[in-house]
Amino acid sequence: MRKAIKIKTSKIIKEGLKFSQGDNSKLSKILYAEQKGFCAYTDEYIARTDAKDIEHFNPTLKNTNKDNYNNWFLVKHQWNKEKSSKWKNFQPVLHPTDPSFENRISFDQGDYIASNPKDREAKNLIKLLKLDDLILADERKRYLKRKKEEIEKFGCSPQVFFEILIKSDIKQIAYLRAIKEKFKIDIWDLIP
Repeated sequence: MRKAIKIKTSKIIKEGLKFSQGDNSKLSKILYAEQKGFCAYTDEYIARTDAKDIEHFNPTLKNTNKDNYNNWFLVKHQWNKEKSSKWKNFQPVLHPTDPSFENRISFDQGDYIASNPKDREAKNLIKLLKLDDLILADERKRYLKRKKEEIEKFGCSPQVFFEILIKSDIKQIAYLRAIKEKFKIDIWDLIP
């Protein structure tokens, strides 16, 4: 997971959009565009057929005056569902937009770990969002291995390889932070 970015000039803020119990398609579309199509938690591309939710990071704020843009993220449905009932068990928790996020949660060969074992907020976020899920970690590791093999097979630099993927089939891109750590490429900056 990479640090989530919230845009100060977001259309959500400019237009004063609010989450409602009804149609939130406009809100969802804006979050999708701002997140460049990637799940805020898994760093996987959200394809057209993927179930997705507007996630209220702090669910206790939902339907209150304090619920706002900084609490909303577009995520794959499964991760929202798995997080929803665990919030109170993992407090205090590091917010995904925290400026020190990537210093406090380290990427180590496919695994996410708290940089400081005493950092309770970071450890709680990892547990809350299941960033340490063995199956997801294994998928990240296998993805990185496959991409490394493909880069070698195509005989181009990682930068060129990922630029081609972005242009030809962005669904082939996943795990943005893992790519950044492994190949030293900030995919976020390459995606239009």
